Amino acid sequence: MSAAESVFPQLEALLPHVQKPIQYVGGELNSTVKPWDECDVRWALMYPDAYEVGLPNQGVMILYEVLNEREGVLAERTYSVWPDLEELMREHRVPQFTVDSHRPVGAFDVFGLSFSTELGYTNMLTALDLAGIPLEAKDRTVDHPIVLAGGHAAFNPEPIADFIDAAVIGDGEQAVLDMTEIIRAWKAEGRPGGREEVLFRLAKTGNVYIPRFYDVEYLPDGRIGRVVPNRSGVPWRVSKHTVMDLDEWPYPKQPLVPLAETVHERMSVEIFRGCTRGCRFCQAGMITRPVRERSITGIGEMVEKGLKATGFEEVGLLSLSSADHSEIGDIAKGLADRYTEDKVGLSLPSTRVDAFNVDLANELTRNGRRSGLTFAPEGGSERMRKVINKMVSEEDLIRTVSTAYGNGWRQVKLYFMCGLPTETDEDVLQIADMAMNVIAEGRKVSGQNDIRCTVSIGGFVPKPHTPFQWAPQLSAEETDERLRKLRDKIRGDKKYGRSIGFRYHDGKPGIVEGLLSRGDRRLGSVIRAVYEDGGRFDGWREHFSYDRWMACAEKTLPEYGVDVAWYTTRERTYEEVLPWDHLDSGLDKDWLWEDWQDALDETEVEDCRWTPCFDCGVCPQMDTHIQIGPTGKKLLPLTVVK
Repeated sequence: MSAAESVFPQLEALLPHVQKPIQYVGGELNSTVKPWDECDVRWALMYPDAYEVGLPNQGVMILYEVLNEREGVLAERTYSVWPDLEELMREHRVPQFTVDSHRPVGAFDVFGLSFSTELGYTNMLTALDLAGIPLEAKDRTVDHPIVLAGGHAAFNPEPIADFIDAAVIGDGEQAVLDMTEIIRAWKAEGRPGGREEVLFRLAKTGNVYIPRFYDVEYLPDGRIGRVVPNRSGVPWRVSKHTVMDLDEWPYPKQPLVPLAETVHERMSVEIFRGCTRGCRFCQAGMITRPVRERSITGIGEMVEKGLKATGFEEVGLLSLSSADHSEIGDIAKGLADRYTEDKVGLSLPSTRVDAFNVDLANELTRNGRRSGLTFAPEGGSERMRKVINKMVSEEDLIRTVSTAYGNGWRQVKLYFMCGLPTETDEDVLQIADMAMNVIAEGRKVSGQNDIRCTVSIGGFVPKPHTPFQWAPQLSAEETDERLRKLRDKIRGDKKYGRSIGFRYHDGKPGIVEGLLSRGDRRLGSVIRAVYEDGGRFDGWREHFSYDRWMACAEKTLPEYGVDVAWYTTRERTYEEVLPWDHLDSGLDKDWLWEDWQDALDETEVEDCRWTPCFDCGVCPQMDTHIQIGPTGKKLLPLTVVK
């Protein structure tokens, strides 16, 4: 098995010449290295970004552990290398390697990439090329790994259909184990039928999408006519995976502790998966339905084991809306009680305005530092919040921040979006009014003038499998102009302007993300052209080049009769076949369309956890049900951890 020997001797010679060499060394606390020859299925897992962003990624960490617990299966991790090392690796012929035992990625059976954003696509091509794996799936032989995409962006893998062999949509835990068994059986039989056969066996399950087994037909005006299987035995639609009982999957049990500095220095526990609030812009909330809560005792056990295994001093309680857990108050109190002596801090990534209360806030900061609080009203005006179904009134927000400022907080961060459907300049300018009201209230209740409020604004990008998948995207120029007016309004205010921080992204990265998020297979040529022109790390402001993306699109798209605006600022109609319609997220397309019409009528829809069902389609189709507590259990035993 010489193909799988460690490349560390060659790599080590290059490390003194690159920035942050420690990120390539491996050997982190809780990492796993299994004997290569004792395993028959081998996975290389990648988060296609730098180590500091990729290592804390929960998805990769969970799959790494799930696979390595299996007899005869190994999983190792690889991350994107920075351009300085990439150049040296090309010069000295060092292939893309795993950090666990520095084996060449090309020697593994599966190369699995987790995409939480579409801006990682060029990094995938860099890794494939460095690994010696042909960029296009059609050029690979039986000896190359199966290139597999997962993560939220994989719910529309069509723009990268040329480069991947397979995609999995939904939860990965059970999916990777099922795939492993199919690959293991095929290898044990002597790999009959080659690459085509193993991909066909995966496709036949109905749970793994193999782009090469589907043909896309186009209409004369550029729209998709239909997507059809091109061989018998391949399903018309591929469905998503849903793990129903999170307590059966208490991962990661041994979270990785990074060697180099990373973006999150804490231990994280996912307290529930899914969300039924129904915010119309939120792809994560739509594609992860139904809600599945981890039990209070399951959370307690994970925190205890994770802290023991890592030595971290902060626990992040992760989910799309953590304060919505039906037992969040008891969870926060129970954990704060248990770790009083240890001074273990708790954090919620972002808190819903209407789910926040001072008791929860005090439990979260009892043992740790009182850092800033983040709330996400998303829309600046009451009207916009009806359009996006984010049912938070300005009174709710003022009452909540009043509670925070009155209890000793000094800093509140508010997150909004710009460019939402039907939005006007006036809707965006109301963000400034809201921020000023927040400062005024903070000064009043605290009696202090050092109150701060940061307004952070992201550009809205319409996403597949949401009610806004048909919506036109605001152009980069219009986004920038709207944000300029807002900035001028905040800065021009003598009384409150200085207390309001203003952070925003310009509209350009959003257009590229929009192009890729609702794109189809014709975009493969654009992605490849950007990569060949030096495009890397598109999620990083200092590496991203809008001009490069636009130039490559102008070069490659005209032959198909479409352009960037066709994919981004164009509104879609009900009849149009969308590139991802054959990938089943469980949501009924007619229900999504009705919700889009409700948005245009400014009609709000309740949270279906607490009201009758709206027939979105997920529960009957997945044979699932919405799981809600409370279970009535407390975090026992209540002995304080010494």
